[in-house]
Amino acid sequence: MSLRLIELVLPQQFRDEVQDLLKENEVLDIWNNSITEGRVHFRVLVQTGKTEGIMDILEKRFSRIEAFRLILLPVEAVLPRPETEKTGEQQPDKDAGTPDGKKAKEQDRISRAELYTDIEQTTRLTWTYILLVALSAVVASIGLLRDNIVYTIAAMVIAPLLGPNVALSLGTTLANPDLSRKAVKATLTGIAVALGLSALIGILFDISPYVANLSGQTGIVLSDIVLALASGCAAVLSFTSGAMSALIGVMVAVALLPPIVSLGLLFGSGHWEMALGSFLLLLTNLICINLAGVVTFLFQGIRPLTWWEATKAKKATRRAILLWSILLIVLAAVILISR
Repeated sequence: MSLRLIELVLPQQFRDEVQDLLKENEVLDIWNNSITEGRVHFRVLVQTGKTEGIMDILEKRFSRIEAFRLILLPVEAVLPRPETEKTGEQQPDKDAGTPDGKKAKEQDRISRAELYTDIEQTTRLTWTYILLVALSAVVASIGLLRDNIVYTIAAMVIAPLLGPNVALSLGTTLANPDLSRKAVKATLTGIAVALGLSALIGILFDISPYVANLSGQTGIVLSDIVLALASGCAAVLSFTSGAMSALIGVMVAVALLPPIVSLGLLFGSGHWEMALGSFLLLLTNLICINLAGVVTFLFQGIRPLTWWEATKAKKATRRAILLWSILLIVLAAVILISR
């Protein structure tokens, strides 16, 4: 059972109300102490699955109060272990999701706030991001040209291109245009850097399009669509479960960088017809990651906090699913016709 620690700061007059509100939601433990300027500091130990519900309740009730501060921290270990961890059983949540909104519904994922923070960081367009993309493009180019799969896999792990695509799906699901804009900007910048650098390498060096590792990025079949959809779901689940270590495997499975670099190498060397295959493979991965991402976020119940934002997000999600589905159908038809 993973745990989180919620820290809450409020004026003293809300001490009893917060205590009652938290006890209703069966938190594992509560501590509070008075601090300066008539404020009280709460520390609340909760199961990760209940974090979002409790944070939503606290935010809805107290967010307009000037002294309100809410901080979420991961918990590595607790001694003595909470009773539910000793028995290996979850406490029943009979009233979860009741209409009064005071009972936190348990989720099988990390909270929306924690998820947003983790994913938003991947969209920051810094020099480190650009340098990582450039270095990964060089490593991938060497791997493709030397037919060395180890170098190619290393480049996939280095390249920070997966995060912005997942961020675009989350921005769509939450109807957050700022996050979506930053995700698109980071994705296009990363593609442009990798494509430009690999095209330059294609111009400067003698490129053989028949190297197995390179030619393998120029053909696309329907199974590639299934692979990209599965990888997109796995990417989102890695973020929502908090299992960030699994992202390394997902980065390899999604394979955004090899088709970009292959496209650049082949285009720069004048092999335009084969470059078209790499372009289709890149489009397949981009479309499938975003479609699978939006559907997976929707399936896991990722929603905005307020009802008016939820209504807007529902419309945005429907439009996104329709758009990505149409693009995927068109792409599948192009693949079938080309075969």
